[in-house]
Amino acid sequence: MKKIVVFGAGLSATYLISYLEENAAENNWRLYVADRDLALAIGKCKSENTQCIAIDSNDDEAVSKLISGASLVVSMLPASLHIRIARECLFQKIHLATASYLSAELQELDAEIKKNDLIFLNECGLDPGIDHLSAMKLLDSIRLQGGEITEFESFTGGLVAPECVDNPWGYKFTWNPRNVVLAGSGGAVKFIHNGQYKFIPYHRVFRRTELVNIKGYGKFEGYANRDSLKYRETYGLHHVKTMYRGTFRRPGFSKAWNSFVQLGATDDSYILPNSSQMSHREFINTFLPYHQTDSIELKLKSYLGIEQDDIYLWEKLESTGIFSDEKIGLPSDSTPAQILQCILEKKWSLKDDDRDMIVMWHRVCYTQNNTSKTVESSLVCEGQDRKHTAMAKTVGLPLAMACKQILKGSISLRGCILPTHPEIYTPVLNELKKYGIVFNETQITV
Repeated sequence: MKKIVVFGAGLSATYLISYLEENAAENNWRLYVADRDLALAIGKCKSENTQCIAIDSNDDEAVSKLISGASLVVSMLPASLHIRIARECLFQKIHLATASYLSAELQELDAEIKKNDLIFLNECGLDPGIDHLSAMKLLDSIRLQGGEITEFESFTGGLVAPECVDNPWGYKFTWNPRNVVLAGSGGAVKFIHNGQYKFIPYHRVFRRTELVNIKGYGKFEGYANRDSLKYRETYGLHHVKTMYRGTFRRPGFSKAWNSFVQLGATDDSYILPNSSQMSHREFINTFLPYHQTDSIELKLKSYLGIEQDDIYLWEKLESTGIFSDEKIGLPSDSTPAQILQCILEKKWSLKDDDRDMIVMWHRVCYTQNNTSKTVESSLVCEGQDRKHTAMAKTVGLPLAMACKQILKGSISLRGCILPTHPEIYTPVLNELKKYGIVFNETQITV
């Protein structure tokens, strides 16, 4: 019997745990689910054969004891905690799988991981994850047909299902709100467009957008995300003229969000004194110049250059509650970004009957037989409810399915690997179809 240890029973682990439990008897697996919150772990597990354990992942001795004898460890913990688990897995010669980005710290262990004949699989969730699986399948199929790829674009968005939209932004928090508030703030966004390198500073990220139409779901706007250039190496696209990866929102979101960026409300680098006593209005006023008679609303319009007739932008800002006299409600002094997140969560949290939606889209331009061609590939996946979300489904299932391939011995690769190889992406994509996670490809006539 093969022992599997899963660290972390949060939202992203819901489908992963269910899948591993459903496949445990057939494959002779014994599953252990460990979390700091034992009740949370118990609530995620349905099989009486699964053992739930309360654990502090920083307790090296407890971690070492738990994973002893395991065939595979799955870390669904925050990315910063993976390295401690990884080092213990390497010491005990146990395979490891995560949905998180491959970190520099983990990459440094690559030689030792290979030397010990181990697989440390990373970036096998949604984004990163399904984006890799689907992109590489598409790119490899074009190459096999003799096509030479010239442009690659890819966008992913975690949104709310159309019938659940009840605010002017067309958006609610479907995943970690902090990541949304800090999006784009990690340094200049990098990509290449039509042979020209582009470096967009944070204060301009949300004013450089692209519109994309997804059949049956309408228009989405995409803004550039992080460093697209590194994916030339990941996808073998060293000579492409365009390499652009980004995030989807509904049209109009980025322009309105840029108001918060320009105001300084997304800054996470300093503490606002006495912020625990502030109202929403007072928070906004901290960024605005003093005026003896003008209201906060008038000062904000003047400061950001918002035209009087820009009713759509103003409607979005008003709907967030930023002009309310309600107290912020945070227990201690906080950063502007933390305060903005707190205010938005009051309006943008999913209701019990809300459903989320994942939208992913790839566009590839290539030449074949001296002819220019374009293909688009899109995925739309809707969640069931607040617990069984599309986000949790698309993060947890591909990782769980890849874990099955590791345990079956179907993956020949060793070291720190990504799911960009046919022996991983082919079986996982085929199985994802059974769960309604299907890409639709369309050849575009130029």
